[in-house]
Amino acid sequence: MYSLKTTLPCGQFMYGSLSVKKIVVGIVLLASMVLLLGGCGYYFPSVYDGPTKTIYMPEWKNRTSKLGIDITLYKTLSGWFQKSRSIVLTKDKDKADLILAGEIVSIDLPSLSWTGDTVTTDVKIKLGVRYILKDLKSGKVLWEVPNELWTEDYPSITLSTAAENRALTTIIDDLSERIYLGTLNKLRKENMSPQCPP
Repeated sequence: MYSLKTTLPCGQFMYGSLSVKKIVVGIVLLASMVLLLGGCGYYFPSVYDGPTKTIYMPEWKNRTSKLGIDITLYKTLSGWFQKSRSIVLTKDKDKADLILAGEIVSIDLPSLSWTGDTVTTDVKIKLGVRYILKDLKSGKVLWEVPNELWTEDYPSITLSTAAENRALTTIIDDLSERIYLGTLNKLRKENMSPQCPP
C-alpha cells in the first residue's frame, strides 16, 4: 500500500509534497486574512472602542409617586456606562459632546391577572419612560424614544413590597442595559469608518 505520510529526518512529516510546517503556516495566513477582511463587520455589542465621547447625563425626571426610582435608575445606568473606557459621564454640560436625558413618565403598581376561576395569578408592574440622545455640538438627535413601556410579572403569592421592588429592579436593570447598548450602537453608526461600507 502507498501512504502519503512520509517521515523525514528530525521527526518532520510530509503529506504528499507539502510539509506539516508549510500547511500550518498556510492555515495561519488564511485565518489572518479572514480576520482582517472580516473585521469591518463584526463587533462586540457591549464594547465601544471609537473616539472618546463625553456624555452629559442629568438625573432623570420622575413624574411618578414612587420616590427614589429616578436615583436608582440613574445609578444603574451610570454603572453600565462605566464599563466603557471610551465613554465618560459628566455633570458639566459645557464639557460634554452628547446629552442623554430621560424621564420616568408613569408607573403602575400593581395590576392583577386573573384565571378563569377568578383567582389572581400574577401581578404586573408597568413603568413608562422616554429618553433622548443628542449631539450637543450639532444639535442632531441621534436617538429618541418618546414612549416606552416596560413590564415585569411576579407571582401574586409573593405580593409584598420586597417582591415589587425586585420586579422594579429587574425592569431598571433591563432598561439601563438597553439604553447603554442602544447608545453604543448609535455612536458606532456615527463613527463608521469609510473603509467599512454599511
